[in-house]
Amino acid sequence: METLRERKKQRTREALLRTALELFTTQGYEHTTVDDIADAVEVSQRTFFRYFAGKEEAALALQELTVEHFLHAVRERPPRETPMEALRQAVLEGWDTLNDVVESVAPVEVFLRMYQVIESTPVLLAAHLRRSVEIEEAIARILAEREGVDVDTDPRPRLAVAVFGGVMRLTERQWSTGEDFSLDAMRALTVSHLEQVGPALSESWRTH
Repeated sequence: METLRERKKQRTREALLRTALELFTTQGYEHTTVDDIADAVEVSQRTFFRYFAGKEEAALALQELTVEHFLHAVRERPPRETPMEALRQAVLEGWDTLNDVVESVAPVEVFLRMYQVIESTPVLLAAHLRRSVEIEEAIARILAEREGVDVDTDPRPRLAVAVFGGVMRLTERQWSTGEDFSLDAMRALTVSHLEQVGPALSESWRTH
């Protein structure tokens, strides 16, 4: 049972995160200071640092929440599914509950706009890509455990995740530089790219 103190701490963290994301997406990451965020929530800078190591952690916190959501979804996929199918279904079915996960912290529109901020801010993009490598390793280990293989001697889990991770990065980049920034557009692009993986890797691309 959550105590009143714990609930208050959770509310403060969420208020700081929501405010940080709103400021990052309206006035820019580089133009937002920790003081700006703390002042908007009417807390001290010291309070901000109790919850986040810095601006970067706050900027990537919502993406981190969705990653945990996805990793859980992969672990829960039925064992009869092939590894790539398990990844595909975890992503597609994850979209259906992503709204709830995100909306508990910030409006989905803010979450989506943060992708554009990350893509256009070198320090955030570098951190995002570094984290992507760690996430891919975690997924590879989940797949290896599912399939009963050793991730350090069998290259297939990491190969599958390398392909999958590449598709997801391509999707993020294409979506964030496109004209339709809706969640539906990102989902449709993800579906389209994942469905093309098999043919792209195993069939000829020549049209004549």
